[in-house]
Amino acid sequence: MGGAAGIRTEGFEKTKMIKENVSVQVIGLIKSYFDDGYVRITGSFKDVEDLLKTNCDIIAIDGTFRKREELTGPEFISKVKEKYPDVCIMADISTIEDALACIKAGADCISTTLSGYTPETKHKADIHQPDYELLSDLCSLSSVPVFAEGRFNTPDTAAKAIQVGAWAVVVGTAITRPRVITQWYIDAIKNFQ
Repeated sequence: MGGAAGIRTEGFEKTKMIKENVSVQVIGLIKSYFDDGYVRITGSFKDVEDLLKTNCDIIAIDGTFRKREELTGPEFISKVKEKYPDVCIMADISTIEDALACIKAGADCISTTLSGYTPETKHKADIHQPDYELLSDLCSLSSVPVFAEGRFNTPDTAAKAIQVGAWAVVVGTAITRPRVITQWYIDAIKNFQ
């Protein structure tokens, strides 16, 4: 109702319900965790098969070089594309190297989702600062659409992402997690005092 062109959602039941009730594109994913505690996005063939049952339009897959089912993200994407050639895959990446390998593996689009959320990029995890450098580099190098995602928490950061060259912007926490947003205000007030 607010004008979003699509919805990115996590979990089989939510993805299925949203897909059945909206007319916009739906990006589905299943979230789990690697052994080191870092988030993993759609990291198994079972996850992919479950999401296919929801009829979501795009499946987001962790495209980092971390191993899942004995495969790196790009290798996993390649295997998914071999098995399901018609599936549209969004590769959630954290670095340029991830992105280029995922494009080569057959990803249909790239998202900056995991910048700041992997061991290699945790130094970029400022909750109020998106990774514009990665976004800019991807927009100039990528042969597929680039989604800006990860800490795009205000309308100004979203507008800047489009100025930088993003094909679209995914807004998460600023819409879905009021408790976290409240904490941002509390922290800002405490820091001022």
